[in-house]
Amino acid sequence: MMGRGEAGIDSVEIKVHPRQANTPAGSSPNPSQFQSQSVFKNWVPWLVPLFVVANVAVFIAVMYVNDCPSNSGSCVARSLGRFYFQPLKENPLLGPSSSTLEKMGALDVNRVVHKHQSWRLISCIWLHAGVFHVLANMLSLLFIGIRLEQEFGFLRVGLVYVISGYGGSLLSALFIQTGISVGASGALFGLLGGMLSELITNWTIYANKFAALLTLLCIIAVNLAVGLLPHVDNFAHIGGFLSGFFLGFVFLIRPQFKWINQKTCPPGYIAPPAQSKHQTYQYVLWVISLIVLIIGFTLGLVGTVSRS
Repeated sequence: MMGRGEAGIDSVEIKVHPRQANTPAGSSPNPSQFQSQSVFKNWVPWLVPLFVVANVAVFIAVMYVNDCPSNSGSCVARSLGRFYFQPLKENPLLGPSSSTLEKMGALDVNRVVHKHQSWRLISCIWLHAGVFHVLANMLSLLFIGIRLEQEFGFLRVGLVYVISGYGGSLLSALFIQTGISVGASGALFGLLGGMLSELITNWTIYANKFAALLTLLCIIAVNLAVGLLPHVDNFAHIGGFLSGFFLGFVFLIRPQFKWINQKTCPPGYIAPPAQSKHQTYQYVLWVISLIVLIIGFTLGLVGTVSRS
């Protein structure tokens, strides 16, 4: 049985038989015949913390550009000087004006469609509407992302994060007619979606399968429910989640249990043979997900830029 360690380290209890059976039939095996080993690399997370620093740095830069004292007479927190917040009636999240966010790269469908500024589909995921917004998202990113990066490394988690953020922006651009959209929520929901598909595709290595599934589904349901609040772009949440869900089948796949058992078998023991590194259903999910992603992103981008 394999369990997922609390620190992101995966260990497997290898149950094998010695080459020369010297244990009488019906007797209990010797404890020395069981061995627990770490079978997956435990990565040191650095990309997720870097993403957090980048998001905070961008928010500070946006506030510097906003320069509320030069544009409004009723700024909040005057002790901050140039970094004053906009009036609460304009932005209750303690942040810049919408015009500043638009200037800095917020998702504006009109500019994407009519001015061919498709880069806004990416730039908007690094912007936040206020202190409360960036704080909530960055805490969530640390909570979710650190664990995933420990288990799967910076490259795969980074790809899921960025591509999911793009997918969230794409769905938002398809359905949001007016206003602007900013935030890393789509990318964060992508990590949640990736966690769900990772649980499904690596089902055999979880000790408490249904408990893990139920816990994750509850977390996802609560976060989606938050998206029903006013002024929250739930299209970005849904688009990011779906993107991350299919990306998880592509990037977060693990070898099957029998293959791990065979590769980590200690000298002098024989493990049950494994014909392939991954199970058939894992290959099927990988192919289907890759096809869905290619078709979905292609149709979404064409549908966005062709709107009139």
